[in-house]
Amino acid sequence: MELFLLEHKKLWRKTSTKISVFLCFLYLVVFGSILSFQWFSFGSSDDYTSAFGNNFDGYDMIRKSQEYSLMFGGELTDQSLQKMVGDYQDIGAAGVDRELEKTDMHIINSWLGTLYPELLDTGSYKTMMNYVELEKLTGFYERRQNIIEDFLENNGQNGDEKEYLLQINAKVKEPFRYEWTEGWSNLLGSIVPDMGVVMALFLAIVLSSLFAGEWYNNTSSLLLTTKNGWKKIAFAKIGVGLSFTAEFFAILTVGNLVSQIFFLGTAGWDMPIQTIKLIAIAPMNMLQAEIYEYAFVFLGVIGFAGVVMFISAKTRSNVLALLFSLAVVYGPMMIAEYLPYGVQKALDLIPLVGSGADIFRTNTFCVFGKYVWSPYLLIAVPVLVGVLCLPFAVKSWSRRLRV
Repeated sequence: MELFLLEHKKLWRKTSTKISVFLCFLYLVVFGSILSFQWFSFGSSDDYTSAFGNNFDGYDMIRKSQEYSLMFGGELTDQSLQKMVGDYQDIGAAGVDRELEKTDMHIINSWLGTLYPELLDTGSYKTMMNYVELEKLTGFYERRQNIIEDFLENNGQNGDEKEYLLQINAKVKEPFRYEWTEGWSNLLGSIVPDMGVVMALFLAIVLSSLFAGEWYNNTSSLLLTTKNGWKKIAFAKIGVGLSFTAEFFAILTVGNLVSQIFFLGTAGWDMPIQTIKLIAIAPMNMLQAEIYEYAFVFLGVIGFAGVVMFISAKTRSNVLALLFSLAVVYGPMMIAEYLPYGVQKALDLIPLVGSGADIFRTNTFCVFGKYVWSPYLLIAVPVLVGVLCLPFAVKSWSRRLRV
């Protein structure tokens, strides 16, 4: 334990560690969450002096939007949809465009475009909510079921795969509970899923020198003379790397959750994620989806930390260790679009290459002839990859020290 604490203190005292944690917190929590809610995404529009065209009043706008959504009964039915669209049209006809901002116009327009494509006026520059005839907005859930089946067939997911995915979808409860959705859409579609990709950059900077740095600082030979020996030091470094990763994740998660509670509160946690994306098949509400996405990021960064420490142990150069570590995550993202679809899916199993937002998709893997919905594997395989790298990191580093 004493050795662990010494290595832990040594890592946190590094200037590069402090700067990395600060910059990542600034980007993900301050800019990505707090300012996104208050200004970039949900501030009222028409401030032309702002780079984003929004006022700095997101908190008030979110509260008005949440209150406005309560007018529509709490359940999403044909009647409530017609009422939402009708009210939007009435506000637009009255010329009070500023009042339109409190509506879920982006979400509702996505519903209309998905379920009622025949009502789309391709010659109009206006959104569907502005002109669609209310009496034609019927059969919401029947249309959703048909759209899902058509989507799977068009996506080449037929036979047993289609049946498997439809069985998952059958667990989705109807009618959907509805409250203001755009805040949750921003949270689950961007804020939480983006955490892992951004953390990867700063984790690579901090952890890539954990082992390789001993060669850079010419202390590797000195370690052979210590009373603890290379193996105890190696295990201490592994423990410190995993501990730092968990602490780093906790700092960012607490910051994001405090921001979320302040701006969104807890309203809408029990809505199904289908209000964000209608063809999602996961039987999850917003809270369950958020828990999954945070778990995905946490297990992903733990897996990535294991890979980075293995790379650090395999090379004597801090620069090479950093470059190889970054290539693990960002390399597949750069070349994925040029690869066959099956290879793209396989690359998603590398730590932090996939996305927690796969809960909104219908991707599957075929394992021993059985179809497995991708979110099950994307949350489990990356951390296993990282854990399997750890004993090889110890072995590789000790072999280099013996040379």
